[in-house]
Amino acid sequence: MSKARIFNWIKTPCGRSKYEQLTAQSGLISKLRLIWFIIFAAIRDLPLKNSNHIDSSES
Repeated sequence: MSKARIFNWIKTPCGRSKYEQLTAQSGLISKLRLIWFIIFAAIRDLPLKNSNHIDSSES
């Protein structure tokens, strides 16, 4: 999954930095931890607005 796509699901800056740290690690346990983190970070950040999108509405 590319960074742009994953950052649609992980929306907080601290979550994105943790994702970067976890992707830098290698090994089976590290990959399982990364998957675990993505699932729960996406669920937790689901109600948040994505900080990458600029709200262009003026109303």
